Amino acid sequence: MNSLQLKGTWNEVKGKLKQQYADLTDDDLLYTEGKEDELFGKLQKKLGKSKEEVQKLIKDL
Repeated sequence: MNSLQLKGTWNEVKGKLKQQYADLTDDDLLYTEGKEDELFGKLQKKLGKSKEEVQKLIKDL
């Protein structure tokens, strides 16, 4: 998923992630354009998954 696709659907993705992983906070899911790597890093740390796993998880939602 590229940054344009992520930006366009982020609110929907964020809601689904919060439903699936209740321990994620709004701060964990804060999307800032151009800082996708930082977002993936936060999610990796919180979920204990690799960057590829996090990207696949988001893509599959």
